[in-house]
Amino acid sequence: MNKSQLITEVSEKSEMKKKDVELIVDTMINAIYDRLKAKDKVTISGFGTFETKHRQERNGVNPKTGEKIIVTEAILPIFKAGKTFKEEVK
Repeated sequence: MNKSQLITEVSEKSEMKKKDVELIVDTMINAIYDRLKAKDKVTISGFGTFETKHRQERNGVNPKTGEKIIVTEAILPIFKAGKTFKEEVK
């Protein structure tokens, strides 16, 4: 399922206009982006938690060439599914 399919399904189930659902979905996604950029954690009860993880710089190896490389440090987005989410998917 992609974003437009999600919007269509939510629109049909909620009997809301697609345009309104799209605005809500975009606003929610942007709010999550903003909180993660501010290094905050976003918890949606029953769904899961979005947070960031800092990965230190480390030595690595290029699997194609075997050449040693340095993997630069990075801040990665992480999602941890909540208990209800996990149970619903089972």
